[in-house]
Amino acid sequence: MATAILDLEISKLPPEITVEERYSKALILIRLHSKPIGQALLTVVGGHIGGDELRERLMNAAGDNLWKNWLYDTLEWDERGSVEALPIATVAVCTRDRPEDLRRTLEAFMQLPDDGQEYLVIDNCPATDATKELVKNYPKVRYVREDLPGSSAARNRALCEAKHEFVAFTDDDAAPDPNWLRSLLWNFSDPRVMCVTGLVMPLELETEAQEWFERYSPHGRGFDRQIFDGAHCNPLVVAPVGVSASMALRKSLIDSIGLFDEALGAGTPTVGGEDCELFARILRAGYRIVYDPRALSWHRHRGTWEELQKTLQGYGIGVYAFWTRILVKNRELGVVRLALGWLYSKQIPELFASLRKQPGSIPSDLLLAQLRGCISGPMAYFASRKRLQEVKGEVNQF
Repeated sequence: MATAILDLEISKLPPEITVEERYSKALILIRLHSKPIGQALLTVVGGHIGGDELRERLMNAAGDNLWKNWLYDTLEWDERGSVEALPIATVAVCTRDRPEDLRRTLEAFMQLPDDGQEYLVIDNCPATDATKELVKNYPKVRYVREDLPGSSAARNRALCEAKHEFVAFTDDDAAPDPNWLRSLLWNFSDPRVMCVTGLVMPLELETEAQEWFERYSPHGRGFDRQIFDGAHCNPLVVAPVGVSASMALRKSLIDSIGLFDEALGAGTPTVGGEDCELFARILRAGYRIVYDPRALSWHRHRGTWEELQKTLQGYGIGVYAFWTRILVKNRELGVVRLALGWLYSKQIPELFASLRKQPGSIPSDLLLAQLRGCISGPMAYFASRKRLQEVKGEVNQF
């Protein structure tokens, strides 16, 4: 059965929660004075969750984070520091032939407080004019077409087109929360911060594939604000940093460390890895990345089992393509240790547990799909580099 997604303010809980009877569970985002502080997975019986049980379960799930944030609010103290005025930003979404998903994203944009931000839709190698026609319904949004294939090319085009120093990115299958943009921008008060990422929660858990995605490869990185400093952490371990579905960058990073690597990302043979590679480059250069759960976005996970297999295989390709790029361009042998460590400490034990049908183990076809992606990742990177050179060579001939 499916899982209901609920968004509850713990200081104003209703006496009872009612959901459709088809839901056997509820995944609850817990907020305190609008700030996300935790989540809880509760069993639903007959479509109801009682108020007393609900309060106790949510308080236990939030744990120390509840009392820490209550104390911060009481003392009127903000761990992010103070800002006189938030900067104006460019908000960009890169897309390719998914107008229905994009419509949800644009509707979410329209719910953001108007702080003077501009909106960009970067349409990457579209097969139809559907996206262009959709954007005409949103006068605040500027449409830009980018014909070099790949999400990195689209993101780079957004950075070049942006009128403002700060550029916030989301994906076309995500819907930012109303406080998302302000929460990202607040963290740039520190000039050493080049990038800010945020919390990503599932928009829906209606199918078995969506349930397993959230269980095995969730986009959320917890409910504590974290600062990643290239001087004090391993710049190659970027999984805890966050994901590009909720991310903002300083445009001046172009001058400091360069653009996204256009051989990486969706729409190329590498399928992904471009955000990981940029995170690593930021940290290697000695800058900071902040993860702030206040910057919340809701992500639509892939609904079918075949899509989930393809997604996990793509993640494997992207990670190993990213590591191959680091090895080839930076001669960083540490990626070999990371790859072997991931294989022996996580992938092989998970696969053995699945084959033995241990309770709670990951389905073996998902693990094998990811492993196939990891194996093909290095060659995908070289194929993507070659393809990029050929495409750019053809463009330069005209």
